[in-house]
Amino acid sequence: MNIQDLLSKDSIFLSLEPGSREEIIRKMAAGLTASGSVTDLEKYVQAVLAREAQSSTGIGFGVAIPHGKSAGVARASLSFARLAQPADWESLDDKPVSIVFMIAVPEENVGNEHLKILVALSRKLIHEEFREQLLKAGSADEIIELVKNI
Repeated sequence: MNIQDLLSKDSIFLSLEPGSREEIIRKMAAGLTASGSVTDLEKYVQAVLAREAQSSTGIGFGVAIPHGKSAGVARASLSFARLAQPADWESLDDKPVSIVFMIAVPEENVGNEHLKILVALSRKLIHEEFREQLLKAGSADEIIELVKNI
């Protein structure tokens, strides 16, 4: 699996205005819809919000990785947002988030593709240098280049 192939310029936000967790998820899901990965925005958003209701996907270090499996997803994909200002995500470390990677996976996918993506991202995101590079990237192309080696 190549993480960079899951990203589209339509689903990369370099200065997303924060709001509630749901508003951020909806804006990022709209990007996945624009990229053609999500075919039913509402179904996908509801899957992500249902997952968030179980427990926060704020993993700490200023990062959240919301995710959802839904019939409203055509193909596995990823959205990235760097928030214009940190937002509360009820993270494990009680700190606000500035970086959000959102995973979309078709419901009919057998296996744990979303878990593989989640683990690959998490392993890279624990490194402060990588997070700093994400915060400084000036273009969608730079973000895609940064995730190239995940």
